[in-house]
Amino acid sequence: MTTSTKIFIAFLFSFCFAIAYGLQQPSQDTLQSRADTVTAINQRSVDLMQLMEQQRRDSVKRLALENQLLSLQLNDRQENQRLVAELRVLQSRDSILLARRKQKVDSLKLLNDGVPVIPFRDTIFRIYTSLGSYTAKDRAMAIEERIRNLAANLDFQVDSLRAWENENNWIIAWNDQMIISFNDQDALWTNIDIASLAAIKLQEIKASIIKHREETSLKNLLISLSRAALIITVLSLLVIGMSRLATWTRRKLIVNRGKRIQGVQVRGYQLISPARQVRILWIIITAVKWMLILTAIYLALPMMLNLFPSTRGYTPVLLGYFLNPLRDMGASIVAYFPNLITIIVICVVFRYALKILKFFAGELRTGALHIPGFFPDWALPTYHILRVLLLAFLMIVIFPYLPGSDSSIFKGVSVFIGVLFTFSSAGALGNIVAGLVLTYMRSFSLGDRVKIGDLSGDIIEKSLLVTRIRTTKNEVISVPNSQVMNSHTINYSADSQEKGLIIHTNLTMSYETRWQIVHELAKKAALRVEFIETEPAPFVLQNSLDDFYITYQINAYTKHPNKQAQIYSELHKSLTDVFHEADIELLSPHYNAIRDGNKRDIPDGFSTKSDDKLH
Repeated sequence: MTTSTKIFIAFLFSFCFAIAYGLQQPSQDTLQSRADTVTAINQRSVDLMQLMEQQRRDSVKRLALENQLLSLQLNDRQENQRLVAELRVLQSRDSILLARRKQKVDSLKLLNDGVPVIPFRDTIFRIYTSLGSYTAKDRAMAIEERIRNLAANLDFQVDSLRAWENENNWIIAWNDQMIISFNDQDALWTNIDIASLAAIKLQEIKASIIKHREETSLKNLLISLSRAALIITVLSLLVIGMSRLATWTRRKLIVNRGKRIQGVQVRGYQLISPARQVRILWIIITAVKWMLILTAIYLALPMMLNLFPSTRGYTPVLLGYFLNPLRDMGASIVAYFPNLITIIVICVVFRYALKILKFFAGELRTGALHIPGFFPDWALPTYHILRVLLLAFLMIVIFPYLPGSDSSIFKGVSVFIGVLFTFSSAGALGNIVAGLVLTYMRSFSLGDRVKIGDLSGDIIEKSLLVTRIRTTKNEVISVPNSQVMNSHTINYSADSQEKGLIIHTNLTMSYETRWQIVHELAKKAALRVEFIETEPAPFVLQNSLDDFYITYQINAYTKHPNKQAQIYSELHKSLTDVFHEADIELLSPHYNAIRDGNKRDIPDGFSTKSDDKLH
């Protein structure tokens, strides 16, 4: 297994761990939570029963006081006033108890939503309490089944359904068949007395059965079938019409190809040909056609399902698949709008801050603004560094306002991407840092003749990642900035315009030739070369006294370091010509001459004077 494979597997495990950590939720003891809920319901039910019992006692006491007040003599005013005051206290306490009772009922409904009774399609009421061994769910299911059986029984008449009191309970029944029974606990949850509760539920059951029978009647069924046929007919016409419209549009495209449809050109370049443009338009027309057809079918299907009671429940489900995402999207956009405004304001502020930085960078680069110790070529790199820092700070500021930024998954993925970017771009980041350091070191500029390691040439490009050099052989070499940092750099152009670059080359001469003559001729040869400066004047150094010859070095100034190859070539030619004109041989350190004492190794056309005559 390679190292890259191991790193990828490690990143994959870290990503999975981040996702798992984000999705992890603290575990909950559902049994304990359910037990606590049941205990709370029982406790509040007991409190509510105590309130109702207190109200009952106050009601009995108030009735007794009213009877006593009626039986008093009119002339007993003191007793009359006492009874009236006591009645007022009872009435006030009854109001307080009634408010507390309603509050208790509301708090109970927060803990228990109840079980809905849905015999057909709509919920008619809810069951909150159990009865004997029957739970609230068992009671609701039994009531639903009994109501359905009543509706299906042709002998059943709605008016024959009755409600009466049986000991402490109220019963709704048909003949000898019980439909539902209510006790004080049921009345407690509705915050009304049990008799009123039975009357209300009786009317709700009757209304539900009547509505169901009307919806399932033969007349309504035939009407629904005719409406469904009409919907299918209209839908078929729409599909046929859209298909024919698409076909007609395609024909028009073919006719107008090359006339009105001439393709897409960008500055003379044929980006899209007419034939390809027609094919693209065909694809768009076909996609729009099928999208409209599917939308029409999707909207027509709930309309047909809503016509029949047995399938009416699927209508909101199908519509919900289409409308719920749109509603949620709209609600999310509306809820996110304040954060969006905040992000826009922050982005505008940072945009103008970047404009101000760019303005000052341009002024520094052109020299219109001068800061001591700050060089003009630092302006753009400094601007880019500050720009990156500002953009990073911008992301930090707007991050809390991004949608989903507070989710654990978002944070886990962000950490994973950051780790992945850090490890995968280590080399690139090193080159970027080296590029910035080189910029502020000012080791070289564009156009300078430099030597980096073993490479010599002109700088043609400086970027954050690489430095490009054009050699004297017109070769372009890309050197990573990290390698430039680790190598020594010789800049031939840094001081060439002020002090000049010294061009130098070695030549050897025998001991028989006086050094003064060699110096004079070498300087004369250097001054003949183009691009060699007369001031400062060339000079000669004697580098070594070897066994058979003396090594001289001619040095001359030039302000054209980029033409070194040409200057050296011309200097070597000039040295050869000048010394031959002076009838002096140029002996190489590896040159051996065997002669008879008469012939000199000097090209034809030059004089053959002796050294003594020259002196």
